Amino acid sequence: MTDPDVAGGGGGHPQQADQRAGDDQVAREAARLLRRQLGTEPGGDLAAVAIPACFAALYGLTEITTVSVIVQYLAALIGLGVAIDYSLLLVTRWREELAAGHRGEDAVTRAMATAGRSVAFSGATVGIGLLSLIVLPVPALRSIGIGGMLVPVISVAVTLTLLPVLLATAGEPMDWPRRRRAATASRAWTAWARLVVRHRWAAALAAVAVLGALGAAAAGIKIGEPAASSLGTTAPAAQTLRTLEAAGIPAGVLDPIDVLVPSRAGPAPLARQLAALPGVRIAVAPAGPAWRHGSTALISVQPDAEPSTAAGATAITRVQAAATRVPGALTGGPGPLLLDENHIFYGRFPLLLAVLAVITIIVLARAFGSLLLPVKAVLLNLASVAATYGVIVLIWQHGYGSRAIWGLPATGAITNWVPLIAFAFLYGLSMDYEVFILTRIREEHDHGTPTPTAVVEGIGRTGRLVTGAALILFFAFAALSAGPETDLKVMATALGAGILLDATVVRALLVPALTALLGPANWWLPRPARRLLRIPAPPAPGEPATAPRAAASARPGE
Repeated sequence: MTDPDVAGGGGGHPQQADQRAGDDQVAREAARLLRRQLGTEPGGDLAAVAIPACFAALYGLTEITTVSVIVQYLAALIGLGVAIDYSLLLVTRWREELAAGHRGEDAVTRAMATAGRSVAFSGATVGIGLLSLIVLPVPALRSIGIGGMLVPVISVAVTLTLLPVLLATAGEPMDWPRRRRAATASRAWTAWARLVVRHRWAAALAAVAVLGALGAAAAGIKIGEPAASSLGTTAPAAQTLRTLEAAGIPAGVLDPIDVLVPSRAGPAPLARQLAALPGVRIAVAPAGPAWRHGSTALISVQPDAEPSTAAGATAITRVQAAATRVPGALTGGPGPLLLDENHIFYGRFPLLLAVLAVITIIVLARAFGSLLLPVKAVLLNLASVAATYGVIVLIWQHGYGSRAIWGLPATGAITNWVPLIAFAFLYGLSMDYEVFILTRIREEHDHGTPTPTAVVEGIGRTGRLVTGAALILFFAFAALSAGPETDLKVMATALGAGILLDATVVRALLVPALTALLGPANWWLPRPARRLLRIPAPPAPGEPATAPRAAASARPGE
């Protein structure tokens, strides 16, 4: 069975629990170091509140339905990253307000009016991305979607309720001693943004080249079970497989095809017909009681190739076609089950994409007051996820890194549920960074700043935040990759590489370059859409925007 394991009450094997505890400790230590580097201790420990709250909500969810054990890993690691992401955003903006001369509740109120709004929209996009899994008719994936959706929802609730209270009552004492001043944008990120805006065509083409190359690699993805050779070399199962292969027995026999036929149809003649099919090593229909029951008989067909390979899938199709010529015959086994799962998993994937894109565009149109920016955000997210698939194809399917890093050979295929879960999480988490950056650029534009200058200011203010948040999640997923299962390693690789790729190539290079290239077109929103979404008209040129603005005089000159 290639579905993620499902458990009621979130239970798991003791070894897995021990491993998970160790992984969580590594992730927490990495996050602590990064929080100190970023100088954002106030509110940084909100993850200690958000994560237990997530597990409490998941426990309640298990009283209603079964929940995949994978949610336990993701609730801890994703919850850690998302909670710190949101607290970083709010604390950073609060510090800017302090630097602008605002104190106490006034500073918190002004930070909530800008960063708090971004946190709410970011959490909505992450939750929508995960909840989209309910479109798929697979209970395990639906439970991951519902359970995973609780993580950003609870993180947003904690950030927008507990953190403002902490900042208003004890924020300034907690903020001592200061390591960085928030009055000005990051010099390094401002210089980088200027460079990208100045050479926007070159930057956009370079980012597109990287994403295109990885996307081309993703086109060769094989969905199925990893090859048996990926078991490794030292495990007893791996050593047994090597012994079988040395004796001339192919790995395909590990996934036999079962054919159940009526006894009156003559199982022995059908077995001989199936054995003669190309790609079939042998087919047997013993007459013993273990193979005959009532009026039915069982035929075991052993293919040469594994079901994840093209040859194995072709052999399964041939066996199924031959068996259907016998009235009442049924086929089953690991191989046919895998093909059926692939059809179920990905048959509705276009519907999932369409629903997710429409909802995301509506939510972000409300956030940005633009139609082009949400469409661009969706397209860039899809390109980022496709490039991430290219990474796992190169590292795991082809083995360019799996042996060097984890000591495992190429898998030859990617387990069918991994791309779906990676898509749901990466889509939402990547949109987090998009909302962080574009909200700040939009705010600068609403105050009359030209688009290129607004891009420089937006990246200068959010670049360090996005990079730090991405690094926290990357280290969390690096800890997850130390888990015992190969599938878990592949998923952690996808999530970690996807977050790092998105924060660098997409958000630090392609987003500012495209935003500068599009210029005034970024802010286009037809009047009918504005009325339908109830978005207020933008301020006229020269008219002050309603949103608070921190330290306007401290903005680096252009």
